Amino acid sequence: VKLFERNKILGRNELEARNEILYENYIMKTQIEARLMGDLALNHIIPTAINYQNTLITNANGLAGLKMDNKAVLKVIERITAHIDAVKHGVMAMIEERKRINKIEDSREQAIEYCDNIKGKYFDEIRYHVDKLELYVDDEDWPLVKYRELLFVR
Repeated sequence: VKLFERNKILGRNELEARNEILYENYIMKTQIEARLMGDLALNHIIPTAINYQNTLITNANGLAGLKMDNKAVLKVIERITAHIDAVKHGVMAMIEERKRINKIEDSREQAIEYCDNIKGKYFDEIRYHVDKLELYVDDEDWPLVKYRELLFVR
């Protein structure tokens, strides 16, 4: 602050205002990312995974009806169920945490909370389980571009 003031570049109030704008931009971008992540997970990823899970359930029941071994299919169904539950619980917990953080008045403190308790705590965890679901769900059913498709697009 002294350097900026001494050289008549910016005063304390101007520096604080610029800092406040940076905090607010960070908060807004993180809020948008969190909302989008929640929306994609709840409205696209989970329903798609459930539909695929139902296909596997039909397959498992068909195998059982034919007196064939369906243990492998049941294991995949269990894994998909675990990932669906983790995504759902992660998104719901993230929403509740965002509600708490949004009540904080100080922009700096709110930005730190978004960094530590939204991005740091929920983004990677939700993303991990969505990535696992992407590996299980059939390419034809998956609503988004898959990683391997991005890597090999010509």
